[in-house]
Amino acid sequence: MQTAQHMLRTGRRGSLFEFRMAWRDFHTSLERISLAWSLAWHDVVSRYRGSILGPFWITISMGLMVLGIGLLYAQLFKISLREFMPFVALGIVFFGVISSIINEGCETFVQASGMLSQTALPMFTFVWRTILRNLINLAHHLVIILGVLIWYGYWSTMNVPLALAGLAFLLLNASWISLLAAIASARFRDIQQIVVSAMQFAIFMTPVFWRPDGFPARHALLVFNPFNHMLEAVRAPLMGKPVDVETYVFLSLMALVGWGLTFTVFALTRRRIVHYL
Repeated sequence: MQTAQHMLRTGRRGSLFEFRMAWRDFHTSLERISLAWSLAWHDVVSRYRGSILGPFWITISMGLMVLGIGLLYAQLFKISLREFMPFVALGIVFFGVISSIINEGCETFVQASGMLSQTALPMFTFVWRTILRNLINLAHHLVIILGVLIWYGYWSTMNVPLALAGLAFLLLNASWISLLAAIASARFRDIQQIVVSAMQFAIFMTPVFWRPDGFPARHALLVFNPFNHMLEAVRAPLMGKPVDVETYVFLSLMALVGWGLTFTVFALTRRRIVHYL
């Protein structure tokens, strides 16, 4: 009797039911992944409507940043451009992907509040929308990656299949952080400012602009920095270097624990997200 009254008062049917509905949301969103792609493509097109170069303006801006930092820091640290320029270029491009997925994740549900309140679309659709939008932007930045790797002769030694596997690990982990940020930001709008500030701090604590050679191999800043492992999983194969097994173990555990925690939070808050908005 008390259980029935609780269900009538709160509308909740138990945690197991909430997990089933969350899994259904996830499964349905995968069946409609083309919708997420269409929304992501529309976001990119509408953002640069009326622009001559479109998203390539970001590529040009990032390319100038890579060139400036590469030339300056190579001189300051007395490192050859052949070693440092690809390291910086890959670091900036792929950390930019991580940062954008997480930062834009804060607006995933807020930006889609109109559609979420008026339709029965799966909520995961908007998570995939954020990820796919950043993959479209990454496709434009391939000009920088390929240009640097070919110019400095890394094209003959780079391991593309291993780099793609590293990119999969990167996306797998960045996506759950993005979803967790989306849920928190829907409830507390100040979260976005905290996340943006944290990512700005993280880029300087991660080997993006500097090489880790000056630190001991087991330094905490490298071993326990998730962004370092996410970058190395992609950057090392493209530069013809092996990836430490520790990196794959770290990223695998991070994905398992992160998705387990985030999916639990999503299942328990899924029905409330629309009301938060």
